[in-house]
Amino acid sequence: MKRIVVTGAGGFIAGHLARRLKDMGHYVRAVDKKPLTEWYQVHGDIDNLVLDLNVKENCYTAVNGFNEVFNLAADMGGMGFIENNKAECMLSVLINTHMLMASRDLGVERFFYASSACVYNGEKQTGPDNPGLKEEDAYPALAEDGYGWEKLFSERMCRHFMEDYGITTRVARFHNVYGPFGTYDGGREKAPAAMCRKIIEGELYGKDEIVIWGDGEQTRSFMYIDDCVDGILKIMYSNIEEPINLGSDEMVSINQLVDIVEDIAGYKLTRKYDPDAPKGVRGRNSDNTLIEKYLGWAPGYPLVDGMKKTYDWIKAEMVNNKK
Repeated sequence: MKRIVVTGAGGFIAGHLARRLKDMGHYVRAVDKKPLTEWYQVHGDIDNLVLDLNVKENCYTAVNGFNEVFNLAADMGGMGFIENNKAECMLSVLINTHMLMASRDLGVERFFYASSACVYNGEKQTGPDNPGLKEEDAYPALAEDGYGWEKLFSERMCRHFMEDYGITTRVARFHNVYGPFGTYDGGREKAPAAMCRKIIEGELYGKDEIVIWGDGEQTRSFMYIDDCVDGILKIMYSNIEEPINLGSDEMVSINQLVDIVEDIAGYKLTRKYDPDAPKGVRGRNSDNTLIEKYLGWAPGYPLVDGMKKTYDWIKAEMVNNKK
């Protein structure tokens, strides 16, 4: 049994990760700055702490007595949040800085950092037919303004803490993770959850129109949460020292994503396009050559299957909230 800290555990991905680690028999400390009543998942038999990890002293409190850290804490959300909160996204650099310092000083053996595909050079994402971003495409650097630069800088910090202090650090670049127990409204939600919510609103309230940001032809790949957690654990305990992609290579347009959700719902809406809304890069996909080489594995959960589970969970939540 290991003693493991999971930060950002009141959020989507880290909430799933904390549960998996608990189920594996480890002693888990889950940390988030939100009140417990706002966590997406609160698990029994876990040491749940409410701490703001932007504060250095809180990072030492969180790590003390533990030998592994999964750092997923950050202020982030979908493209609407990222494009309109650049300074807030950049401030998350304090979390990783302080967590690495605390880990160094308190004898943490392994440290996982959740990075993002937003680190990639924007000039390599200008067309919808993206062949897949290779890890080397992060340089020369031209990351997503704000959020992407914070992630890229934090990747370098992990590298240098490993080189200078001997902490085993592992970095995964997440590509659009989705699934149950995540944000689906309020401005921080990502495209899969947003499309589910909008179409369910049509079903529940008789709406006949859906607003799509941009022209809907921008492309992305979306990784189901189970694949993400599997990948986090595989990478953490691997010999992969450089940042590596963790994402599906099943690329679709936003219009195709809407088609999938409409087919699941059996409900069609008239599409209205908002060219002035935040829409990010034109095309982004994960090249999984390197992770397959290292692990003999890559995320492969079918998008249609994952979207069905996501849609069912969000609809149940929205029906329950309507009562």
